Amino acid sequence: MKSRLNTTALVFHASAIFLASFVQASADVAKDAIPAPAAAEPRLKFYGWIEGGISGNTGSPHDAQNFGRLFDDRSNQALLNQVSVTAERALDPKATGFDWGFKTQAMYGSDSRFTHSVGLLDQTGSERYQPDLVEAYLNLHCPVLTEGGIDFKIGKVVTLEGAETIDPRSNFFYSHSYIFNFGIPLTYTGATATVHVTKELDLIGGVTRGVNTSTQDNNGAAGFQGGFGLNLLDGKLAILAITNLGPETPGNDHDYRYLNDVTATWKITDKLTSITDVNYSYDKLAKAACYGAAESLTYQINDWLAIGARAEIWADPKGFYAVQYGNNTDPMSLLRDGVVYAPRSVGGGDTTYGDLTLGVNIKAPVAGSIIQGLMIRPEVRVDTALNSGKRPFNDSKDRSMVTFGLDAIMTF
Repeated sequence: MKSRLNTTALVFHASAIFLASFVQASADVAKDAIPAPAAAEPRLKFYGWIEGGISGNTGSPHDAQNFGRLFDDRSNQALLNQVSVTAERALDPKATGFDWGFKTQAMYGSDSRFTHSVGLLDQTGSERYQPDLVEAYLNLHCPVLTEGGIDFKIGKVVTLEGAETIDPRSNFFYSHSYIFNFGIPLTYTGATATVHVTKELDLIGGVTRGVNTSTQDNNGAAGFQGGFGLNLLDGKLAILAITNLGPETPGNDHDYRYLNDVTATWKITDKLTSITDVNYSYDKLAKAACYGAAESLTYQINDWLAIGARAEIWADPKGFYAVQYGNNTDPMSLLRDGVVYAPRSVGGGDTTYGDLTLGVNIKAPVAGSIIQGLMIRPEVRVDTALNSGKRPFNDSKDRSMVTFGLDAIMTF
């Protein structure tokens, strides 16, 4: 254990030195930076990113796991989270006639253990690092019914629910909320239509194969995803309310699970942004609900530096949703067959969780530099069981858990 703690200490010490050097160098470069004129965004793009990180746990659990986490589940161990490549032809946002696009995104890394869908690369082995096809869909714009027309997505798509995404570039923090990990789907396969009723209102509806399913289904029953989006205050306030419902239990095609989420993104000022995520889910077969809310505030100090805080309260009264996975195959085994095999694939019991995360985003300040496309995200996070007597953390022995996370994302 001392060896592992010493290794972790060295990693964080080296990271701190690098961060200090990076901030000073970035500040020096930014003084002489001259903004280049913005180039027109191409319709067809090929891009990707590499993300790696580490989450140091002060409790040093023997099972080397951070309970309640998915993408940063391994404590005091460096992870290659994602190597992602994407080919995309975006829809023209100003299209007045028929238009088409597509997106295909492949990923390799430790995060793929959790992003797999049933039937597609879900039995690729027991290794920590696995391949996945995160998205593969056709996008269509049809100028019918309303002035804004209707957009269709057909294929495998990331969920519309929640404030956070699989793509780390869209998230402020390295770690994810309980809502992202346990309260919403990650992907679905099906067809969804978005009707642009007015500039302020979108109506959304579609049929899916269910939560995190694709070429196969764990129960043979279809699901529904739908809701509405609001664009208010001249684009400064966006509200997205989505529900996902359908049978999700393996082998059960009639007992529904209801996953509901409302996300409000408010650009309070040019620098200050608030994101509020409210979640409620219910499984009819288990008669189990989970619910909670997360609030994030981020402040953009300048072009390359931002600070942020996230607070969350999330309840799992029957201990049905929150879990840690003891091996690399149990996430898909539970989804596909309803079983887990590792002794340390355990739940947290009937617990209400609270977590507070403080973080910084540091970006390369100047295009054309050797660090162009680099973002570093240090954070400190405290998780705790809010009801007394519950000890879900650190080998199921502690009421609270303190972690120090650090990841780097290189976009290309």
